[in-house]
Amino acid sequence: MFRRRFLSLAPQLAALAAAPAFIRTAHAQEGLSGKALTIGSSGALSGPLAGFGVDLKLGVEAAMGQINAKGGVNGRVLQFQMVDDGYVPQRTVDNVKKMIGDGSVFALMSCVGTPNNTAIVPMIEESSLPYVAPLTGASSLRKPGMRNVFHVRASYTDETQRLVQKLVGMGIKDLAIVYLDNGFGKEVLADAVQALQAQGAKAVAQAALATDGKNLSEVVNQITAARPGAVLLGTAGAASVGLIAALKKASPMLPVAGLSVTLTGDGLKALGAAGSGLALTMVFPDPYRAKTPVVRDYQAAMRAIGQTEFSLGSLESYVNTRVLAEGLERAGRELTRARLRTALAGMQKFDLGGFSVDYAAASPFVGSKYVDLGVLGSTGRFLG
Repeated sequence: MFRRRFLSLAPQLAALAAAPAFIRTAHAQEGLSGKALTIGSSGALSGPLAGFGVDLKLGVEAAMGQINAKGGVNGRVLQFQMVDDGYVPQRTVDNVKKMIGDGSVFALMSCVGTPNNTAIVPMIEESSLPYVAPLTGASSLRKPGMRNVFHVRASYTDETQRLVQKLVGMGIKDLAIVYLDNGFGKEVLADAVQALQAQGAKAVAQAALATDGKNLSEVVNQITAARPGAVLLGTAGAASVGLIAALKKASPMLPVAGLSVTLTGDGLKALGAAGSGLALTMVFPDPYRAKTPVVRDYQAAMRAIGQTEFSLGSLESYVNTRVLAEGLERAGRELTRARLRTALAGMQKFDLGGFSVDYAAASPFVGSKYVDLGVLGSTGRFLG
């Protein structure tokens, strides 16, 4: 089914080518008072990954609205303090350092980006600040001995291996790789090269795309000149939109596949029909498939804040918020950061309804290895 959708939509594309109340700043010591608890985040609300930050805020707002409507957690309402960093690691460091220094947040959740998380994780590990669900799948940030960081999503290594295995299994061995020219992209490149070697194959071309896409033309020329059977993307955010559109314009029949972070909800809209046939990994269920209980809950929460468009990004942050809230619930009313860490570490087989989180393994704490594959239709949704 996947193979047919992935390969059969390319000719169609060729023909088409021819034709929040809870976002606020708290002032309680360490983000905790008798009535409220504040969670902090640093993420891109501007710059090349702004779409991820927008999706993140929506999902958190939806989850916190749903939780607070039921009385909060142990009698405390949840609040979210998000600060823009523009996907600039030093700004992320400054933001988190300030949150730790002024005691404005009780815990941290879902800071955006591999280079950004790489910059702050040492500081998090030196502090007492629990950190849930970094928005990165970098395996380099999942090291034994880490005590404060609790990952939710599967790793980029898991995603890349699954995608390469599927493509090679379809008979496509002459893959080209385009990766973002930063820590994230280079790590995906290394994962892809290793996965190809395990399948007895190697890339026919490798091209680094600038984070602002300024070398887009050169990258597209390099890839198309190699005449690959398919292109694997290690890119994310705004740069992916221009890249996919340019590749499809240069070679409409060329299959393209990427990881879960390749596109935001806004990116899918911007691509429109040009995204038809794009294959993507998914580390959470399809946000439009209401047959999954957690997706039904998410959709209800989104509608409650006036949102009728769904995305993998906002579903991810919705799930992340639910995971953190479960940890807070288990930690009890007499809450401390140490009790929250203990509660999270003891979370086993926590089923949100079709998506489970399990921290049974010792550090590093990684809650899920869920990876699925989907192919986009012309509407920007995964085909059923």
